[in-house]
Amino acid sequence: MTEPNNNLPETDLEDPDFGPGIPGKPQDARSTLRRLWHSVSDQHRRLGIVAVSVVFYTILSIAAPYYSVGVVNLLWDNIRQANALGEAFRVTWQQGGREIVLLLLMYLGAAAFSTLHSFLMASFAELLSLRLRTELSEKLNRLPLAYFDQRRTGAILSRFTNDLDKMAEALQTGVLRLITSAGLISGSLLMMLRLNITLTLIFLGFMTLAMLLTRTFAGKTHQCAADRQRALSDLTGLVEEAYTGRTVIRAFNQEAASSAQIHQAAEDLAAASRRADFIINAINPAIRMVNRTGQVAIALYAGHLLISGRLSVGVFQAFFQYVNQSAEPLTEGSFMINSLQSALASAERIYRTLDEAEIIPDTADAATASATHGRVEFQNVRFGYTPDNILMQDISFSVRPGQKIAIVGSTGAGKTTLINLLMRFYEVGGGRIMLDGRDITTLTRSDLRRSFGMVLQDTWLFSGTIAENIAYGRPDATREEIIAAAKAARVDFFVRTLPQGYDTVISSETETISAGQKQLLTIARVFLCDPAVLILDEATSSVDTRTEAEISRAMRSLMQGRTSFVIAHRLSTIVDADLILLMQNGSIIEQGTHHELLAAGGAYASLYNSQFAN
Repeated sequence: MTEPNNNLPETDLEDPDFGPGIPGKPQDARSTLRRLWHSVSDQHRRLGIVAVSVVFYTILSIAAPYYSVGVVNLLWDNIRQANALGEAFRVTWQQGGREIVLLLLMYLGAAAFSTLHSFLMASFAELLSLRLRTELSEKLNRLPLAYFDQRRTGAILSRFTNDLDKMAEALQTGVLRLITSAGLISGSLLMMLRLNITLTLIFLGFMTLAMLLTRTFAGKTHQCAADRQRALSDLTGLVEEAYTGRTVIRAFNQEAASSAQIHQAAEDLAAASRRADFIINAINPAIRMVNRTGQVAIALYAGHLLISGRLSVGVFQAFFQYVNQSAEPLTEGSFMINSLQSALASAERIYRTLDEAEIIPDTADAATASATHGRVEFQNVRFGYTPDNILMQDISFSVRPGQKIAIVGSTGAGKTTLINLLMRFYEVGGGRIMLDGRDITTLTRSDLRRSFGMVLQDTWLFSGTIAENIAYGRPDATREEIIAAAKAARVDFFVRTLPQGYDTVISSETETISAGQKQLLTIARVFLCDPAVLILDEATSSVDTRTEAEISRAMRSLMQGRTSFVIAHRLSTIVDADLILLMQNGSIIEQGTHHELLAAGGAYASLYNSQFAN
């Protein structure tokens, strides 16, 4: 009897897409199986071949030991007869050779069918994984921003990594093993009963005990694996936090506290690992002892029957073939079921993601936003992230082409949300947003967003050269156009000081470039796009005073003749705005020019005076 495989799947600890239920177990396994069957509709013929292969493999695997009874008995009789006559034992074609060749062909056939269905299932699992990974990639591009706002990045990425890998692994090995094991166990037990009922009962007695031990340990092992994974997640999170916040930690002299926290998390992980390793490593000796005891009991009783002439040598060896063929799947059953349940739970989460509500598609007759002038109107706009949580109500204002509009207000007032509605990252719940007299919902999203240029407070550069980052919005731009945009953003001189110039490879994690220089590169990106409408979210907040002055001059030149929306926290930067919108709790409570709002003596005047109070 061989020992079971104790590689348990790790439990999914927290999953906002999964909902209530037992971690690692599907909520609706039948529905998930139907979805999987539909996902592999083009692979049904392959699965049919696998099914036929499994059937023939099982038949040959069951028939070969039973046929070997006659072969071994024949050889044994020939050996005894040769010994009695004092002759050398020989195997001829008529005396055992034909039977041995046939037995060999049966084993070779079983091996061939096993190789065939294993190969087909391996490529089947990879093809399914590729299809679902592609569908997930395409799905993410169709999901609204609200989906990403409500979920952790790690949970979303987990669909592409952990869930797909776990599902593919189970489909590649788990399902096949479960089907073949069921056939081998059923056939082996049936043949064992035909060979000797008493030996079969002894075998079943010890295997029942082994299965009870396996079932008992399985639940504890699953829980210990979950505890270890939770401790590992905590430690990883603390290490990442300490690394990204290393400057703040040192600035506040918290190195010792941070180190102690990480050490404690490491100790917790070590303790959880010790418990998990003990349980996992303890189950093998326990089941091994039961298996070996069962083997000894079967061997002793079978030997007694063999000596007394009530059992032939052929039956003796065939019975042990069936024991080895069925013992492992029986004791491994709990672990196989856990693995398949975890895989179905992963598949269920993947399909939950694929079933998420998508962005409202562009209408078939959507217009293009060619030759945009930049006239923007909000007409009684209403918006809420959920129907029960309305953030904006009756937002209305009008902007003429070339005007500078400043949006001010405290954190959470709705400034960024207003811009997101304008860019159609979110859909309004009521009212209309007009661009050059056309409802933006009648325009294609790509054409609408091509009319805007956005510079955010948090810079983001992609892995690639400086030239590629500047040309991100216009990949077909020439090198001369890229350089011209860099000069306009006051970043050309800095780029030329780098060893590879515009071919220098950078990313958002690059530490050899300052935050201000990264911001200048993102501003150059907008210069190159030359949009009709600008959106600036404190674009100069990450640069020094001198750089800010240069960017401000460039911005004033860039904004000439273009509509500009500026999200501002320092009111001194927007005193020249044509229209200031003061937002509070999602509503525009005041709007007008700087002088008009100061003269009104309202909330804007109080906010402005507070920033310049002595």
